Amino acid sequence: MEVSDSSTHTNGRQRKLAGARLPHEGIMNIDRVETNAPELDSEEDTQGLIRGSDSEDRRRRARPGIRGELGNVLLLLFLYVLQGIPLGLAGSIPLILQSKNVSYTDQAFFSFVFWPFSLKLLWAPLVDAVYFSRFGRRKSWLVPTQYLLGLFMLYLSVTVNSLLQSEEGPNVVALTAVFFMLAFLAATQDIAVDGWALTMLSKENVGYASTCNSVGQTAGYFLGNVLFLALESADFCNKYLRIEPKGTGIITLPDFLFFWGMLFLVTTTLVAVFKSENEHGKGKRRVQEETQGVMETYKLLFSIIKMPAVFTFCGLLLTAKIGFSAADAVTGLKLVEAGVPKEQLALLAVPMVPLQILLPLVISKYTAGPRPLGIFYKAFPFRLLIGLEYALLVWWTPSVKQEGGFPVYYYALVLLSYAAHQVALYSMYVASMAFNAKVSDPIIGGTYMTLLNTVTNLGGNWPSTVALWMVDPLTYKECQGAVSQSCGSPEEAGLCVKEGGVCVTTLDGYYVESVVCVVIGLAWWVWLGKKMRRLQETSPAEWRCRVG
Repeated sequence: MEVSDSSTHTNGRQRKLAGARLPHEGIMNIDRVETNAPELDSEEDTQGLIRGSDSEDRRRRARPGIRGELGNVLLLLFLYVLQGIPLGLAGSIPLILQSKNVSYTDQAFFSFVFWPFSLKLLWAPLVDAVYFSRFGRRKSWLVPTQYLLGLFMLYLSVTVNSLLQSEEGPNVVALTAVFFMLAFLAATQDIAVDGWALTMLSKENVGYASTCNSVGQTAGYFLGNVLFLALESADFCNKYLRIEPKGTGIITLPDFLFFWGMLFLVTTTLVAVFKSENEHGKGKRRVQEETQGVMETYKLLFSIIKMPAVFTFCGLLLTAKIGFSAADAVTGLKLVEAGVPKEQLALLAVPMVPLQILLPLVISKYTAGPRPLGIFYKAFPFRLLIGLEYALLVWWTPSVKQEGGFPVYYYALVLLSYAAHQVALYSMYVASMAFNAKVSDPIIGGTYMTLLNTVTNLGGNWPSTVALWMVDPLTYKECQGAVSQSCGSPEEAGLCVKEGGVCVTTLDGYYVESVVCVVIGLAWWVWLGKKMRRLQETSPAEWRCRVG
């Protein structure tokens, strides 16, 4: 095992840190990889002087294209697809749990599964610096993490039914523990693949890495979430894919997990055996990476956070999404509770894909100037209003339900609401990323940018968990049909039913949360939103980290 330190490598620029990505709101790639072109070592410099004029002429005649590295690009794409599978599966479990009437407190507990991609900055320096040099810097982490992912999926394929269908109800604690490990391993794999992309592709083609990341993770999430929920649903398969109806879908969750678990094990073995790092055949030179030591990176992160401008900005990022938490975290579960089929909700994400591709391109034209947070500030109240519209949609849903399901115009309205939400969401997202890139110190751009993006992710995760946790305490039910009984707890609700009564919801905590979140959001927009806009006026020197 080798620990890389800045003193052990004298050639190449420092690669500061690998970025990250979060799973929700359409599995967006939030953290990007900061790439630095490695420099030539002394031996290659000498050879370069001898062949300089000849290589320069050839470079002018024909620049290397992607065709010669198509295999590497496809491998990267496949690795990112694999990464998206456990994330998509994790995103489908809350909908399955909701159809089994679990409490929102349990949903909040399971939401911790989505935290690793927002916290992986904590262990990214280790992945970046500790490795077996003979086996490969990135393969040292990629291979074991993917093997563990495959083994966890095989384990789940045997146990998931018992975890979901026990007599006492779904075992949420065990499900959370296993899927948290899946997300943790996927986040670790992401760090390794992001770093490998820097040396797997040539300098001319390294830009394709972000495309592989975005397309691969989105495709993997789609397979593990939308496609799985559709094929697992008996109603969907009977309606669209079968001639003779059956009581189950085409696939089951254990079958799906077993298939991908085996695929992880087989493909990881092939990568471990046949793919080597830093191949320097076919005219390629060996690329040397350099990284800071682990402790140096942590000290650098701490020094960045201590800067007054960064500290203030991080505080604003961590609180900005409180106003959207009820709409983002609870609405989909409430629609499932109201009877909307979970597979139909998942399929509504399909027409959003072109919109999610085009929106960043359009919005980036307005965030490219010196004040990108102006777009963030303007989109903020519209996203709050969409949260109220979501609450009205949930309230209206039971009255629209028909014997055969929901009418087409209902799904059209849900799709329109979702599209409006995506416009507001992406406006804020692109503006935030543009400002992060604008203020990040170029000397330490990788670590700086990753830190800000990680805080942005975390600022969306913790309010969602709290929002789910508070639904049940804010919900008021009364026992009708049984004297002197109440429904304040599951035990009291059981006594109510035992006495011949029924628990009726008189005040749904979701609606209380929706109003409270919008009020908090408006207060943030009025007072703190203006403070965030004023950060754009601060001197660039306020954002520079003074490192030795």
